[in-house]
Amino acid sequence: MPGTPETPQAARQVSDAPSPRRLLSTEKVYEGRIWDVVSDSFQLSEAGESLTRDYIDHPGAVAVLPMNDAGEVLLIRQYRHPVGMDLWEIPAGLLDVEGEDFVVGAARELAEEADLAAGEWNVLADFFNSPGSSSEAIRIYLARGLTEVPHHERHERTDEEAEIEFHWIPLDDAVASVLEGRLHNPSAVVGILAAAAAKADGFAGLRPADSPWTAHPSQR
Repeated sequence: MPGTPETPQAARQVSDAPSPRRLLSTEKVYEGRIWDVVSDSFQLSEAGESLTRDYIDHPGAVAVLPMNDAGEVLLIRQYRHPVGMDLWEIPAGLLDVEGEDFVVGAARELAEEADLAAGEWNVLADFFNSPGSSSEAIRIYLARGLTEVPHHERHERTDEEAEIEFHWIPLDDAVASVLEGRLHNPSAVVGILAAAAAKADGFAGLRPADSPWTAHPSQR
């Protein structure tokens, strides 16, 4: 109720944490080109009944919100077949290169999808894309100090990426697009809102780019 003092329980820091459970069996029920579907049986407690959950076993991904010196952010438009829509997104890609550093992967995606390199990197946010059905973990970076990749070094985009369009937009306008329901890509939505919140202290509170990412399955 409004005005009710916080209890010690409510005053505790809110933080997600690993919670190992007893795994009874695991089986790959579908092997895909990018990710697999796994069926796990487990117990919530030692005396609990067996539960079975099917989920996508995903390598994870990184996304980048590029911001120029004028405070504008770059959005890219790309067709997404599962939803049958052209979506305004931010550069992003799978962590499908074994052993690749997360920031290196993000820099690779920024170069391949936006023809940009960045001299300043920070972590904006970490999230699970759909934790009820997928292990996909995503880290979003804020990239500043931007320069263009030389033409002779640019990645040749194919398939859906060949249709990518660029649009620089003031951060406040991007926030309005989210709140008015005009943007739907989760990395873009989370990245834009996180950047708007971080702008309040001039981005001084953001984590360094090499901050631990313990929620990513590869780090547990």
